[in-house]
Amino acid sequence: MSDRRFFIALCAVLALIALAFVINWPATSSQAQTDAAHFPTSLAEVRAAEPGRRELSIQQWQTDAGSRVLFVHTDQLPMLDVRLVFNAGSARDDDLAGLASLTNALLDQGADGLDVDDIAREFEDMGARFGTSSHRDMGLVSLTTLSDDEFRTPALALATRILRSPDFPEDALGRIRTQMLQSLLMQQQVPGPQVARAYNNALFGAHPYGIHAGGSPESLPRITPEAVAAFYQRYYTAGNAVIALVGAVKEDEARQIAEQLSDALPAGERAPALPQAAIPGEKTQTHVDFASSQTHIHIGTQLVRRDHEDYVALYVGNHIFGGGGFNAILMDEVRQKRGLVYGVSSSLSPMAAAAPFTIALQTANSNADEALGLTLDLLADFVADGPTAEQVELAVDYLTGSFAMSTASNSAIVGQLGSMGFYDLPLDYMDRFQRDIAAVTPAQIRDALRRHLDPQRVVIASIGPRQPEARLPEDEDGARGDQ
Repeated sequence: MSDRRFFIALCAVLALIALAFVINWPATSSQAQTDAAHFPTSLAEVRAAEPGRRELSIQQWQTDAGSRVLFVHTDQLPMLDVRLVFNAGSARDDDLAGLASLTNALLDQGADGLDVDDIAREFEDMGARFGTSSHRDMGLVSLTTLSDDEFRTPALALATRILRSPDFPEDALGRIRTQMLQSLLMQQQVPGPQVARAYNNALFGAHPYGIHAGGSPESLPRITPEAVAAFYQRYYTAGNAVIALVGAVKEDEARQIAEQLSDALPAGERAPALPQAAIPGEKTQTHVDFASSQTHIHIGTQLVRRDHEDYVALYVGNHIFGGGGFNAILMDEVRQKRGLVYGVSSSLSPMAAAAPFTIALQTANSNADEALGLTLDLLADFVADGPTAEQVELAVDYLTGSFAMSTASNSAIVGQLGSMGFYDLPLDYMDRFQRDIAAVTPAQIRDALRRHLDPQRVVIASIGPRQPEARLPEDEDGARGDQ
């Protein structure tokens, strides 16, 4: 840990101690002397004083209808957070791109004779919040309510009513479909969404993850209320659901709530597993012509899923290479030292049947060739050499220190539980993940990169006035520079 980071950590601990002193004022002089005696004066003591992640007692069971349930009791706030996670994302759209998104968006637009205004007004009167969202892998339904029975019972009753008898009103379908079509038109005016679509097409091809969640001008008009209802009956079933519950309720109450929600869902089995997305066989490049002053470039391949033994090493490696903001290699070399890009980063996005590793950058057209060439060269060097010990230490300190945020609120915990249940992760996954990050070594990261990331087997997608051609920038000595 550098002297600067040690100083920052020391100041943070000092502030916490000062706050505790104010809260407990007045204190005796002997007590103050005792507190001073325990002030951290070494690196080990500062690290020991850093805040940790909350310990969670996770309960897991299955409802009579077949829903998987994860529950954590918390009593810090009189609230209950509920999340239902369905294997019902855009990867299930088949030949009707946009169907999963439309189905999910229509859930709160009318149910059991109530219209969208009735539903919104009733939840508002209860002080509850009901929401939906759709992604590639999953469709989500969430409810946040006060845990007191006076508020919880009617909020759950209304949510149950929506799940049991969604109406999918045709006027709402037409309105949301029009909004989606307008969004597609707007996306044609800006480069970001277009390069993202071109990249997904290149990376996934005919795989279900290649389906555009927002639909297409051809598919959206073909989606009918009958198609939406059929999708709901097929994928929003009890057997295809994970129910995550976090809040100030007892376990027996949580079991009753889970049964109530599960019973409201259509009967059905878990959706079949998706085929694994293929790794690119060779380096390919695709380009979208677009009159703009900037060129946007995406570079990527497939890595490994969360349950793979090399995932943690690759996760930390991604943070070092491009996921760590201004401390990352990409940002330091491509932007800060050479000023070739407005922004550059990398991400690792594990899903059920894929794990895209993506580098994204935006640059002036005149810098596009050099920005692409340098980024590819940095990637090749990182795979060949791996990170330094100092880079790993900085990344591990940051990542383990940020774990407290993953359990800082009920909403954060319920999100973690939903993901754990959906991806069939063990109950100790978060603890194990944190321990594995703390123990990772530069050699493990280097070896994992060499096994899974071939710089000659990536897809490159770009948008701008012309297709960029990779070329290294020339420094004063004609080489890549001062690394």
